[in-house]
Amino acid sequence: MRMSELSRRSGVSVTTIKYYLREGLLAPGRQTSATQAEYDEQHLRRLRLIRALTGVRGLPVSTARQVLDAVGGHTGDPHVLLGLVLGAISLADEPSEASAGTAEVDALVAELGWEVHTGAPARTALAEAIAALRSLGAPVDRHTLLPYARLAERTAVLDLDQLDGLEDPLEAAERALLLTVLLEPALLALRRLAQQNESARRNA
Repeated sequence: MRMSELSRRSGVSVTTIKYYLREGLLAPGRQTSATQAEYDEQHLRRLRLIRALTGVRGLPVSTARQVLDAVGGHTGDPHVLLGLVLGAISLADEPSEASAGTAEVDALVAELGWEVHTGAPARTALAEAIAALRSLGAPVDRHTLLPYARLAERTAVLDLDQLDGLEDPLEAAERALLLTVLLEPALLALRRLAQQNESARRNA
């Protein structure tokens, strides 16, 4: 396809596509003349990944390039792929000091028997959330969070089931981004709807 069609199908302007080409985020197309090139489905998928990273997640171009370079060099284990996506995304996050909730997170992970990297950004986010809740007088600890963690385990099974059978690394990376970045607002919305329904049921 020509760049104009690539732009139409991806929703990315020609000017932005040219910028991505200059910055090395998008591979050059197959030259058909001195001023024309052909692009394929891989370019389209790559553009969708770039949009997810820079648009939805808000990563700077340099960090998005690191994510895509890491994913592009991966051809094997989906567990490693998911780690690359999550780990690369965390490059944009400023490191923070251990919060008052860190010990509770460590204890919760140990009680669950989860294999989670000690530097996982989600550990810090959870610890900070626990500390903030406690500062407001909410009695939150690992025992309070345990039932929620069990629900999260079930959600993770559904998530990872969607990566099974995907042999194309770029397609798997796109799906991993969908699960880790783009699906989260939908899951939060579902929780809000469920809370509204439960409140109506209890107070009808």
